[in-house]
Amino acid sequence: MSKISFLTCSLKYHSNIYLYHLQFIGYHIKINMSEDIEKQIEEIEEEIRETPYNKSTQHHIGRLKAKLSKLKDRLDRQGEGTAEYGGYAIKKEGDATVGLVGFPSTGKSTLLNKLTGAKSDVADYEFTTLEVIPGILKYNDAVIQILDLPGLVEGASSGKGRGSEVLSVVREVDLVLLMGDVYKDDLQTMADELENKGVRLNKEPPEIVITKQEKGGIDVRSTVELNHIDKETIKEILREYRIINANIVIRDDITVDELIDHLNGNRVYIPAIPMINKVDLEYHNKTISKRIERWDPLYISALEGKGVEKLKRRIFEELELIRVFLRPKGEKADDEPMILKRDATIKDICKKLHSDFEENFRYARIWGPTAKFPKQRVGMDHKLEEGDTVRIITD
Repeated sequence: MSKISFLTCSLKYHSNIYLYHLQFIGYHIKINMSEDIEKQIEEIEEEIRETPYNKSTQHHIGRLKAKLSKLKDRLDRQGEGTAEYGGYAIKKEGDATVGLVGFPSTGKSTLLNKLTGAKSDVADYEFTTLEVIPGILKYNDAVIQILDLPGLVEGASSGKGRGSEVLSVVREVDLVLLMGDVYKDDLQTMADELENKGVRLNKEPPEIVITKQEKGGIDVRSTVELNHIDKETIKEILREYRIINANIVIRDDITVDELIDHLNGNRVYIPAIPMINKVDLEYHNKTISKRIERWDPLYISALEGKGVEKLKRRIFEELELIRVFLRPKGEKADDEPMILKRDATIKDICKKLHSDFEENFRYARIWGPTAKFPKQRVGMDHKLEEGDTVRIITD
């Protein structure tokens, strides 16, 4: 071996060793940082628990909650960077995607098979589904992707049982099917795990507008009466997020947590259908706790198919899908509709067809519920409804 080759190999070897040591040191720095953040979280949670809530302490508690939320988000980001396993890669298909969420052995796989005909393993023991199993539900001309997710465990939001990966998939779906069974009081526990991961079920994001300024301090204005938070607490929380000059307009009767959600900016708001499975089994009404009844769940038997047709209808309704028919020039309307989200516009049709339709759009003709008269001429911003028929005119 020549001296140059020897030196090159030696440099490569020592570079790899050096890189390995850097990675090793970086890994332990992350571990130490995570432990430090966890300690801070515990201390703040303890302080919140021990601080009596009253007018004189609400500002302080509000700021503590803001600090707590920021620390938890930092811990989540670090966890994602050092996950032991890779995340689930899901290709979204169809007109909408629905996530089937539940603790192990609640019957998710059986329900997936009943809804879609997919072949997801079914057994009477826990943790049968170890990967995400997709299936397709065809209903009212819509193609709806159903994802059978691995069973959650308590503590999933902290990463237990690959919970972080499962919950990361939930954040991307259009609808959650939250599934418990008649013998387990676990709907709220699952909702709490999702809440801890930034998923808000059956809630709307609060209407808050923050306009940062160069000076002038914080000016808070609301168009409604604020019953759960005062303006001074709002200012304290904003300062925690390093916002010291801004105009704030609030149009909802918000809570401290809702303001913090808005400031974090990484919360997702997803509709959900709560369900209780296994009603084919013998049980007494006493089995259904008041905590479950508060959810007003849909009672089903995935095994026997009870309630499944009602569930399909609910899925379609909750996804707020509409059917719109296209009518080419000189021809009848297509038999097969285009599926769109409620409040979709002509522009959404153009995007779904091809970018050329948007670029070369002149106007559209419509028939149906939103037409003032047959063949009405409309522009791109015209909102559509179920059963409309549309003809696109391009250059």
